[in-house]
Amino acid sequence: MRSIAVINQKGGVGKTTSSVNLAAALAEAGKRVCLLDLDPQAHASLHLGITAVDGDASMYEVLCGNASLEQARRVINENLSVVPSNLDLAAAELELAGEVGREMILRDRMQEEEDSEYDYLILDCPPSLGVLTVNALVAVSEVFLPLQPHFLALHGLSKLLRTIEVVSRRLNGSLRLSGVMLCMYDSNTRLAAEVTTDIEEFFQASKGGREFFRQAKFFDTRIRRNIRLAEAPSFGKSIFQYAPHSNGAADYQGLADEVLAQESCNAVHTRKAAA
Repeated sequence: MRSIAVINQKGGVGKTTSSVNLAAALAEAGKRVCLLDLDPQAHASLHLGITAVDGDASMYEVLCGNASLEQARRVINENLSVVPSNLDLAAAELELAGEVGREMILRDRMQEEEDSEYDYLILDCPPSLGVLTVNALVAVSEVFLPLQPHFLALHGLSKLLRTIEVVSRRLNGSLRLSGVMLCMYDSNTRLAAEVTTDIEEFFQASKGGREFFRQAKFFDTRIRRNIRLAEAPSFGKSIFQYAPHSNGAADYQGLADEVLAQESCNAVHTRKAAA
């Protein structure tokens, strides 16, 4: 099972859109996928038509020890499920502040499900580097980083990479940055091409000596600006339910194909290492 946290402390870069639609694309490909909504704004849950109201088990109850992931999980379709969030999750930051080992809570909850039937766990993280995001980084083995092709995309990126590196070194030795995706891409502008080159050069220059993202893939698929992607959440549907023939659906299908291809590459590396 692959466990992936989709994170960026900067808001508005397509993080939730990517979490939801990548999960949906993998489910369309026949993979069993569970999406965990770790953002108190609950946008990933709403995107899939799920609202966690008082009395419903949600991510808040999971982190506070009042429910298991299985109890909180909602089935979207045969291959896709979601553990929803709501505004109560904002209180978890304060309530867990005094807990010993608070960074490990989500990892422990996930380990309770030893016989997981899922191929992928995708965690949609809040736009911050607080307790919830650190819990996600400790619980998963991979990080996907969505970026907007804008000059401000590199602003704060060093701090984010530093956070991932510290968690990798101190709390989760298996954590790796394995994918970087460009969202809201406008191929008709020179700015997008220039910033894309800058970002690629930044990662290439930073890889030396930094094991936690030495194997990171800069995904070839660009998630283009598409009005259908913006409309889909208001209907509580993924792009594949709402507009399956749109550019948005084509782009996230392409991204999912690249993610699936990583499995083959990892299998080859594993066999070579074993030999």
